[in-house]
Amino acid sequence: MTAAQRTLIIVVHAPALKDHDDRPTAVVHAMERALPGLRLGWTTSDNEDLIALPHRDEWVAANMTNGGFPFLCNDDDNHLVTVAGLENPNGLAAGSPPHFEIHADVPLDAVGIAAAVDVLAGVAEGARAVWGHATPSGYGGIVAQQFRHPGDEPHVPPHGLPSLKLPWDRSTPEIPHFLGWMNYWSAAAARVIGFPDPARDAELLSRARRTASGGWVVQLTDVPLDYDNPAHLDALLRAYERFPAIGGRSAP
Repeated sequence: MTAAQRTLIIVVHAPALKDHDDRPTAVVHAMERALPGLRLGWTTSDNEDLIALPHRDEWVAANMTNGGFPFLCNDDDNHLVTVAGLENPNGLAAGSPPHFEIHADVPLDAVGIAAAVDVLAGVAEGARAVWGHATPSGYGGIVAQQFRHPGDEPHVPPHGLPSLKLPWDRSTPEIPHFLGWMNYWSAAAARVIGFPDPARDAELLSRARRTASGGWVVQLTDVPLDYDNPAHLDALLRAYERFPAIGGRSAP
């Protein structure tokens, strides 16, 4: 993949892995189902040389160390897809335990965009995630500026976006920390933030999909979120207004 190509970044947050946990392989299989022809059958050396994994599932199961699983990718520099899992030592809220975090990258092209809902749903359901998102690369710098740190006075995030509390300043782990382009909310997360309300969420429901576990994938805009598009920014601001609990801005 060339430097000019953008990616769709998928991140989900789930309970910590346990011994003999089958969720890493479930995540990998879900990505391969969502993207026809994909084979996540390689990893890389310290020198970034590709290493083929003929027995990939067994290799993943044997290398679930430090609460995660190692980097996997396909063998296609022009359509690079990657995934890895790690244990985040921070909890999803104040006093909560470390959690399992999965990061996947998919090219932000016609194929990746068409499969985005399936990829996010598959990764999140495979991980039994609490919440997650799929958002074009570049979102992280904007979201980082939304988090209010001690001493930020006044705190004025870009684009008129709301200030968000840091995870360790919150009390409810089911509440998402922020909104992305596509948002995965587990049944528990949806319940806590009050989604869906048929009277208030008709527009969101028109771009939402229910998952097998009772969670939701909710897409804010028809095409990937662009902060410089006034219509997209308006959709994002309306979603923050609709769900004031997201980001710890109000009690659920």
